[in-house]
Amino acid sequence: MTARSRIHLLGGIFAFATFGGMTMSQADTTAPGPVPAWNIESIYGGAYASSDFKGKAVLLVNTASLCGYTPQYAALQALQDSYKDQGLVVLAVPSDDFNQEKANNSEVKTFCEINYGITMPMAVISHVKGPQAHPLYVWLRDAAGFEPQWNFNKVLIDKTGHVAGMWPSSDKPLGGAIEAAVVKALAG
Repeated sequence: MTARSRIHLLGGIFAFATFGGMTMSQADTTAPGPVPAWNIESIYGGAYASSDFKGKAVLLVNTASLCGYTPQYAALQALQDSYKDQGLVVLAVPSDDFNQEKANNSEVKTFCEINYGITMPMAVISHVKGPQAHPLYVWLRDAAGFEPQWNFNKVLIDKTGHVAGMWPSSDKPLGGAIEAAVVKALAG
């Protein structure tokens, strides 16, 4: 693996990446089963449920408005726009777990709409790590060995509800491994 390693699901075995000695994910010898049913509040009102996305691929991204990776919002929206008709949902999950999010949901929503034209699904500000993590992120940590180490970590859940890939913040949504995995998940 290169210094800028990615976490990938390879033949049912998770590889793990380290960044300057920091482990992004612990190694796992078996692939987890499908992601269990989940719900998360929407920043637009109401809630999203896993059943809303049945038969679709979901790219789950923990986001923050004040991060150096925040410009990835533009590419995430472009990815959503390019593949939504084939069944992709990009779900942004704003989080202040790394102390880089705006003060409230209204500020996040306004910031994302004005600066990036965001129309993709977006959750309310949620915890993505630690003891208060959203249950979906608890499952990803406990079953898949994945816990975000920074903002804009990405997890692809395929149309059958299985984790199809995980990437660190530095991996760009378009033109590389993430987009290729999305295309493969949509075809599968």
